[in-house]
Amino acid sequence: MTSLDLITIGRSSVDLYGAQVGGRLEDMGSFNKYIGGSPTNIAAGAARLGLKSALITRVGAEHMGRFIREQLVREGVDVRGVKTDPERLTALVLLGIRDQNQFPLIFYRENCADMALCEDDIDPALIADARCVCVTGTHLSHPRTEAAVLKALILARKNGARTALDIDYRPNLWGLAGHEAGESRFIESEKVTAKLQSTLHLFDLIVGTEEEFHIAGGSTDTLEALKAVREVSNAALVCKRGPMGAVVFEGDVPDSLERGQTGEGFPIEVFNVLGAGDGFMAGLLKGWLTDEDWPTALKYANACGAFAVSRHGCTPAYPSWEELQYFFKTGIREKALRKDAALEQVHWSTNRKGDWSTMRVFAFDHRMQLEAMAEEAGAPADRIGAFKLLCLDAAKRVAGNDTGYGLLCDGRLGRDALYAAAGTGLWIGRPAEWPGSRPLTLEPELGLDCGGLGEWPLDQVVKVLCFYHPDDTAELRAEQEVTVKRLFEAARRNRLEMLLEVIPSKVGSSNDETVGKIIDRFYEIGVYPDWWKLEPMKSEAAWANACAAVQRNDPYTRGIVVLGLDAPQAELQDSFRLAARFDLVKGFAVGRTIFGEAARNWLAGRISDDEAVEDMAGRYRSLCQIWDEARARTGEAA
Repeated sequence: MTSLDLITIGRSSVDLYGAQVGGRLEDMGSFNKYIGGSPTNIAAGAARLGLKSALITRVGAEHMGRFIREQLVREGVDVRGVKTDPERLTALVLLGIRDQNQFPLIFYRENCADMALCEDDIDPALIADARCVCVTGTHLSHPRTEAAVLKALILARKNGARTALDIDYRPNLWGLAGHEAGESRFIESEKVTAKLQSTLHLFDLIVGTEEEFHIAGGSTDTLEALKAVREVSNAALVCKRGPMGAVVFEGDVPDSLERGQTGEGFPIEVFNVLGAGDGFMAGLLKGWLTDEDWPTALKYANACGAFAVSRHGCTPAYPSWEELQYFFKTGIREKALRKDAALEQVHWSTNRKGDWSTMRVFAFDHRMQLEAMAEEAGAPADRIGAFKLLCLDAAKRVAGNDTGYGLLCDGRLGRDALYAAAGTGLWIGRPAEWPGSRPLTLEPELGLDCGGLGEWPLDQVVKVLCFYHPDDTAELRAEQEVTVKRLFEAARRNRLEMLLEVIPSKVGSSNDETVGKIIDRFYEIGVYPDWWKLEPMKSEAAWANACAAVQRNDPYTRGIVVLGLDAPQAELQDSFRLAARFDLVKGFAVGRTIFGEAARNWLAGRISDDEAVEDMAGRYRSLCQIWDEARARTGEAA
């Protein structure tokens, strides 16, 4: 028995995608950072579809190498075969979308880490743990990397594993074109043809565009090229034909491409062809390795390619398995798939990373309250930032190396703590609202267009508190809804998750239906927060109505956390026990109950730093235990 379905081998890079569309690469003003390289994309795309995939490559011992490794882990890709090269840098690629036909790119691969892959990097035990090994053509271009690829293929075949080749022909990566010709897809070369043909007998599946089969077969006549490949390989041949779909030939190549096996196609708008072939390959491997027939495997492949063609980036564009099934049910409703709001919501929700099934959040994003405490204690306002660093210390002390812990901290008074929290493994939420504002006003640093979110790291969750009530005047509701919607759209545009906090009880009387109505309304206007933060409601009916409202509008939501409202611990214990009965409630986000007394004493100089941290850690730990016990009790009752 093997634990892996698939191992891919070869290129691994950081793709820097021009964020602007329709201009020259020279005119790009900013770039989005994604993982890239054909084998890396295929491994991640296959993992999204439910295959257990791994990657064999090299990355540099620097920030970009760590980014690739960390992102692969987030995608669910096994990284046992990802080696760190202490001497070479991770490869970079700059890419742009000029128009629907031009996609300029520059490869920064001079002596890069992945081209140093060697035979010693191929672990026979890892190869033996997989049902399939898939390689791409670039790593046959250099004797050292070729030796590594051949070793892996020979081991795989001895083990009875399947083998696959994505020809992935890039002339300038074979030294046939200059740096400016990164976009070039075909240059004739007898040397490249001979090199490819010397290995084609090692594969059970060979995939390429018509141009890629031209280089593999040594002819610019597609049928002649396919027949030449067939002479040296018994592999199933999958020829990609762009908008005309793809065809498969298992036996002799006929006299017409139309006589090959085909699958359902998806005519959509072409936005970005970069990475489409890798998405296609991931979908094809999903079908092939689950023993689907060729029409079904090609249907998967064509759909995954369509998603890639319609979106920005390579790996980020690929669908989850849930998304793919949703697409098959709904069909094409908008040829520009990225403009289908419902589909994009499924794409976003089912590709979020990180397990936050438990949320124990220490909230010290308070600004107005801590400013009042500092004034009462006669302490300067700049002491608040130092206190928030102590809050972070308390959070880390309780969390240790465990998961399911987090914090809420602002970027104005708590900037130093917010920055220091990066990379700790804690969930990080950051408030966007101006404290106490009603109608809702956002922090000035965000700007009127929320453009300030562009400065936020991707691991920060946009939190916004809105004092909203169904009985508010129509004018007030509309004003607040516009602000929340604007913030939500800006968060998505910047690839940031969002937490929406609503507290109706502070501005009006509430009953068992109030919160549920609020939730329905925000979904109605197109706001789909990743998280909800709700006050500790007093009745089971109120919680049931709120949870039902979330689930009927967004079955993929991250969940709900309970806020504290400065309640005593005993009162929070009762509210936790009630909220924990609902699976959608993942935990709590509590602040003043934890830090209130310590803040007053520390700001007044009555306790030391260590005493403040110890006091807060004890209260935070106690609340975590209360929540865990409440959840465990619910599980036992079930």
